[in-house]
Formats: sequence, C-alpha cells, structure tokens
Amino acid sequence: MEHYKVTLSEPERAELQGIAGKGTHAASKVINALILLNCDQSGGRTERARTCDIATMLCVSERKVDRIKKKFVLEGLDLTLNRQPSRCEYDLKIDGRLEAQLLALSCSAPPEGQARWSLRLLADRLVELEYIDTVSHETVRRALKKTNSNPGGKSAG
Repeated sequence: MEHYKVTLSEPERAELQGIAGKGTHAASKVINALILLNCDQSGGRTERARTCDIATMLCVSERKVDRIKKKFVLEGLDLTLNRQPSRCEYDLKIDGRLEAQLLALSCSAPPEGQARWSLRLLADRLVELEYIDTVSHETVRRALKKTNSNPGGKSAG
C-alpha cells in the first residue's frame, strides 16, 4: 500500500485547528480535520502519531485515515473536508417525452396472451416501437416508480 505524506502549510493548519476547535461543523468534517492535523509531518513536528494510533484515538478505521491522507495529497484540503454531491455518471435515457409515452403504454391493454404488463415487456415494446434504441427493465422500473405508476398492480379500492 502506498503511503501518503501529509504536509500542512501554516494557513491550512490554522484552518483545520479552527474547524476542530470551535464552531459548528459536520462531524465528518471535524474528524477529517483531526486526522489531517495528527498526520501532519511539516516543519517543527519531530514525532508523528502512527496511523493505528490515530485511528484508535478518533474511533475510526485505519483505512479511513489512509483514505483521508490520500485524498488530501491528491485532491487538496477543500475536497478532503467538504463532501461533494454525487454526480450522475451517465445520461438519463428516459426524458419527459419518453416518460409520457411509457406511462401511456403501461396504462394501455397488455399484449395478447399476457394478463398485465411486465417491466421487461414494457422495455421491449419501447424498443419495438422505436421510441428508444435500447432500454433496460430497471430503467423502466425507475421511471414508473418516479411517476407512482404500478402497471398490472392491484387497484386500491
């Protein structure tokens, strides 16, 4: 496993001490600040706590300490302290137009020989009607769940 060396500048150390020492911050931010402060190997520090000691002292895993050190070295202080919102790694296949067509299809009569629409049947029919090139039944499920539609389900009554 690679070892990452945390070397804090004076402004970074002051910011981390401010986060750890006072104010109201998210618990994860305070813990990350404490990890970085304890891992600091800059200038005047002659002895540094070991990863296992830091983990024990802060009641976190050694793996978390290593991840925080790695993130600090590779991405910097801001990204290490502040959680970034998760980004969608792919484009959504079903837009509003296709969602309306899917909903209309799911409310129509099921195919011959079927008692109701299944998610796979709906996905296949969308492709068959050339509304979309390919789509999985899971994508269809998510789209129908978002619209609170339940094809073939029991009606409340």
